[in-house]
Amino acid sequence: MSADPHNQATEEAHTGPIKNPKQLLLAVFFSFIIPILIIVGLVSYVVSGTKPAGTAEGDNMALYGVTKESRDREVAERLKKVGSIEIRDGNRPLAAGEAVFKAQCVACHGAPGIPGAPHLNDAAAWGPRIGQGYATLLEHALKGKGAMPAQGGGDFEDIEIGRAVVYLANAGGAKFPVPDRPAAAAAAPAEGASAAASAPAK
Repeated sequence: MSADPHNQATEEAHTGPIKNPKQLLLAVFFSFIIPILIIVGLVSYVVSGTKPAGTAEGDNMALYGVTKESRDREVAERLKKVGSIEIRDGNRPLAAGEAVFKAQCVACHGAPGIPGAPHLNDAAAWGPRIGQGYATLLEHALKGKGAMPAQGGGDFEDIEIGRAVVYLANAGGAKFPVPDRPAAAAAAPAEGASAAASAPAK
């Protein structure tokens, strides 16, 4: 070996961290065996049942926390036909305005109701609206206006919604006549005339 310190420093700089066979065995172990053990652990984790799942398991909770009944109902809703036919008895008696009001209008127009909506028996709120006339009020009720949604096409016929409008407006000071079916209105005078004709003269 040369006694030159420059050569000795260059020789030490080119040597690696492994200086004996024991260090070589440890380097081989950590370089190959540990990654293999990590891979085996990951594979066993993936195929085992202990990993967390994205589903909520419980009574009737099969898919992401949504019940089977709820899924079936949503699927049926999406698959239902666009149009439907509803058969109603055209001769059934019309619901009274007060009954329609209690069933459909009381949440907003009753007491306490919602702010901005004219409430039952509030003449000050109904005054300007009554001035617009029954036809305008009925159109607003059927088609909606402002924050009020459309009331037409629901459980009640348009004429029954009109009866509720008359009930509300008359409670606020209007004198609107209660609407009736055109056929029923025409049949009533005819029945009255036939009863008068058949009555015996005195």
